[in-house]
Amino acid sequence: MDYTMMKEVITLLEDFDNENTGNSYSSDLAGFKAWVCAKESYRLRNEVDEPYWEGKEEGRSPESVISTFLVHLSRYAKTYSKSAISGSDFTTQEDFIYLITLKSFGAMTKIDLIRKNVHEKPAGMLIINRLIRQGWIAQADSDTDRRMKIIHITESGLLALENQMHKIRKATHVVSGNLSYSEKMHLIRLLNKLDKFHYPIFTRNIESEKLLDIVSKEYSFTKN
Repeated sequence: MDYTMMKEVITLLEDFDNENTGNSYSSDLAGFKAWVCAKESYRLRNEVDEPYWEGKEEGRSPESVISTFLVHLSRYAKTYSKSAISGSDFTTQEDFIYLITLKSFGAMTKIDLIRKNVHEKPAGMLIINRLIRQGWIAQADSDTDRRMKIIHITESGLLALENQMHKIRKATHVVSGNLSYSEKMHLIRLLNKLDKFHYPIFTRNIESEKLLDIVSKEYSFTKN
């Protein structure tokens, strides 16, 4: 009996297990099949032409390019957000992002709201206190732990958000640029995979001076 195919399938399963550390796909047959399809689709799209990037001839790494583009895109998005809140009572884009989070997910603790928006606690508390002063969110003692405060969006906050939502929606569409629907879906999958990788690290609150060393030791970045 020829076991070549069986060996290839086992190798593929091992690759799936290694690459699916962020649980982008379900850990069952359906998830495995989806991963194989996505991997093959990606291979077919990229087997002929590797993209060009500035500095490639001088040895600039793809990791460097990805990091730079993510920083640039964050800055582009911030400029559009500033335009979206111009002429309103919103101070920063974080103000309406926090309100949108509370509107979408309901009341939660202050620390949960801060973590959902991937902020450090001091910065998040400044935003929350500003929104409380505006009357856009309110806080109350937790029913389970009196030491904790539960915050929720107020009617005033909902109104302020609704008055600005047409501009906010316009900004989100502009940020997506000229991507097609299929490109947006593919980008969401990739960004979701990155977010699932980084978020658990962020929530560990590792000291800045130790962060890179600890993460580098715990994870291998040589796998495709």
